[in-house]
Amino acid sequence: MADGVRPGSIGRDRPLAGARLTVTSKEFTEQLILGAIMGIAFQAAGADVVDRTGIQGSIGSREAVRGGDADAQFEYTGTGWITYLGNSAPIPDPERQWRAVRDADLRNGLTWLPPSRLNNTYALAMNRARFRRYGTRTLSEVAALAGKHPGAVTLCVEGEFANRADGLPGMEQAYGMSLPARDVTQMDTGIIYTQVAKGACAYGEVFTTDGRIASMDLAVMDDDRKFFPDYNATPVVNTKVLEKWPAIAAVIAPVTRRLDNTVARTLNARVDVDGEDPHQVALDWMKREGFVRK
Repeated sequence: MADGVRPGSIGRDRPLAGARLTVTSKEFTEQLILGAIMGIAFQAAGADVVDRTGIQGSIGSREAVRGGDADAQFEYTGTGWITYLGNSAPIPDPERQWRAVRDADLRNGLTWLPPSRLNNTYALAMNRARFRRYGTRTLSEVAALAGKHPGAVTLCVEGEFANRADGLPGMEQAYGMSLPARDVTQMDTGIIYTQVAKGACAYGEVFTTDGRIASMDLAVMDDDRKFFPDYNATPVVNTKVLEKWPAIAAVIAPVTRRLDNTVARTLNARVDVDGEDPHQVALDWMKREGFVRK
């Protein structure tokens, strides 16, 4: 990264001068923005930053940090607890969830710094025409509809959600649904929103911080049994790197504290609705918040 940023409210005295840090992320919009935010923060603190954002899938970016090919990323607590650490049930309290992930992942050479309020969890959504027709407001009502009118509940989901324990299989079990394979279509994340908006599938897997929910006027189903975990975005750093450059924690902490669902939806919409570049969106926000200067 070569943004030419200077310290604003973060990075004063350039505590990361001399560090060469590689930041990474997954490939979807919010992750690209968060990865850029992290890299810009490190630059302001004096680090030379290498951009490895946009790695396909969840496992790839985590393994890059764990194995030393990258140094830090924003990851989600629910993903850490369920997908990486192999637990079957989430911890309902977000603070306890973060602490459990933090403590367990230390043995893997990863340090989870304090989390943000940004909770990008899963949900099902439908367009307004379908909502007027079926009137479902909760996942329990979706399950009841699937049982009463087979074929009414068709799903558009991404491949990862279709196979994750904290995705479709777990949701079906928690809500007593058993959808036939013909009623579940897998596709890329971005296509799901357009397919749901035009009614090609009754329900689509969405992320609660996605700006397209509002722009496409989708109705989101309430997870009334609290199946889906909290997915609080959290800086995760290779522990050896953090030991060498402990200032990383203080540099990123104020930025993390500012992140919440409102911020995420606004920034995500600038990319997914308005077509802006994720890195530029991140840079604009970092400057507007006073974290960095040009």
